Amino acid sequence: MTYIGRLAPSPTGAQHIGNARTYLVAWLHAKTNLGKLFLRIEDLDTPRTKTGAEDLIFEDLDWLGLDWDRDSSPAGYIRQSERTFRYTEVLNELKSRELVYPCICTRSEIEEAASAPHESFLDGTVYSGKCAINCVADASRFDAQDIKYSWRFRFPRSEQVSWMDQFAGLQTLVPSQALGDFVVARNYGPVAYQLAVVVDDHDSGINHVVRGNDLVFSTYRQLAIYHAMKWDPPNWIHLPLVVGNDGRRLAKRHGDSRLSFYRSVGTQPEEILGAIAQSLGLTNHKSPLSTHSILDLALSHPDWLRSIPATPFSWTA
Repeated sequence: MTYIGRLAPSPTGAQHIGNARTYLVAWLHAKTNLGKLFLRIEDLDTPRTKTGAEDLIFEDLDWLGLDWDRDSSPAGYIRQSERTFRYTEVLNELKSRELVYPCICTRSEIEEAASAPHESFLDGTVYSGKCAINCVADASRFDAQDIKYSWRFRFPRSEQVSWMDQFAGLQTLVPSQALGDFVVARNYGPVAYQLAVVVDDHDSGINHVVRGNDLVFSTYRQLAIYHAMKWDPPNWIHLPLVVGNDGRRLAKRHGDSRLSFYRSVGTQPEEILGAIAQSLGLTNHKSPLSTHSILDLALSHPDWLRSIPATPFSWTA
């Protein structure tokens, strides 16, 4: 089976050091496995999309020297906003089998219901399941009353789910209890990330996904959709996040870590790439390196993925 991976940036803001590290690993993993790497622009979150951010994505990738295979579509890449018809098809399939239900609970109602001490907060507020008694047909009644609602996916109750992360190892959870039913679409906007990313990865033949470990819990949600659709899920590699010198997720408080900022002040991409290569355990020295020099290092160390530290990478802007 041909290895097929992907880069999936979102134009909701500038790409930063954390993005660059993930993209480099995805690029290396595809290259060292003689595979393909596709590009997808995840632009469904329209309210957060920034003007010019998509153009910056292409500039950043070109600046870093990260290329991709352009045979995923006539344009050379996929843009989610152009695939809404396909998401609707899959959503309708889930509706036809009562695997989703309309939920009219507001955010404040959900947070209030989950305020009990025993509630889990592994990945945000756990939905109580208040609207799980609803069926798909109830959506017509809500539409007639002009009530906003979300479509929630029904996690199989009390079912333990296990999957193997190629970096972090075995992952096990009872999603219905630890995470709760999750939103896949809304009647007043585009489908949610969890549904769109599964449909895109399946349709593109993606069988390897490299991303940050802040999305580990999303994997359980996406696996549920894969299983419901009887699709083969990809292999996942979840990497430790990039943090500031205080150990917290890299943010503006740590200084400007945007790739466009470094480019504007004359930083060479090899300086950024060399520092990232050192953080991956590919070199002991923080010296400038090109993508192809880093690829040579990875090719000379077949187990290079295992050399990546399991701890977050601390970056000082």
